[in-house]
Amino acid sequence: MTPDEDDGTRVLALIEEHHDSLRALLTEEQYELLLVRLRALAETPAEISVEVRRAFQLVRRCLVDLPYDHPVRQAVDSVRLVATATDVQPMVLRTADLLARLAAGPPLSAREPEPGAVPGAAAGLPAPREQEPSAPPVCLLTTEQIIAAAERRLLGAPTLSAGEVRTRYGGSAPPPELIRLADPDRGDRYPEFQFRPGDGAPYDVVLEVNRVLLAHEDPWGAADWWLSGNTWLGGGPPAGLLGVRPDRDLVGAAIALVEGE
Repeated sequence: MTPDEDDGTRVLALIEEHHDSLRALLTEEQYELLLVRLRALAETPAEISVEVRRAFQLVRRCLVDLPYDHPVRQAVDSVRLVATATDVQPMVLRTADLLARLAAGPPLSAREPEPGAVPGAAAGLPAPREQEPSAPPVCLLTTEQIIAAAERRLLGAPTLSAGEVRTRYGGSAPPPELIRLADPDRGDRYPEFQFRPGDGAPYDVVLEVNRVLLAHEDPWGAADWWLSGNTWLGGGPPAGLLGVRPDRDLVGAAIALVEGE
């Protein structure tokens, strides 16, 4: 990757170029989340370069589970983002263009595969996962449907009600650093991993990481970070590493996401 591709447009170009193999290698949930993050990036004002940079890092995190030899994965490892409005504006425009192509319906690749060919085989990529035939193409879903699916996944993890959390604080409001997810059926829910199993108090490192991730502004993004696999931490979800890995490892991984290290 050359210096003039630091802004991330190269990653977006490779997503388009290798879309078919990328789509086959990601699970339905992973691909849904990638589209959510791409839409958020496309809708971020280009003049707010810090927000664009953060939105791109969330896109990048969606791609780290690709095989290491996949061209998109290699680009994700190499990209460095310079946070200036001049650098990030082409990336925002390129993201909008990519989403428009995806929304058009047909595969981005103009070449028809040979009969019996396996997508990605010519590039030496692993065989793709079989997709459920009953599932509609994700690219045809609305933004609202994709976001709702991603939120349902996160709400499927164990949570506490707002009342249960307030009881732990003697009826007072809990710290704003805690992730609070709005469930349309059950009201506000607090992911249970945030609290120690013994005394029920929040982990100090959870509050610190949530501050880094700006959980008070983007609780869904913070919850996704905690509950999704993390390559920097060995592949498992960070929530499963509380009390296992040193706190500094979790904080460092969160900072790496936000700062793009």
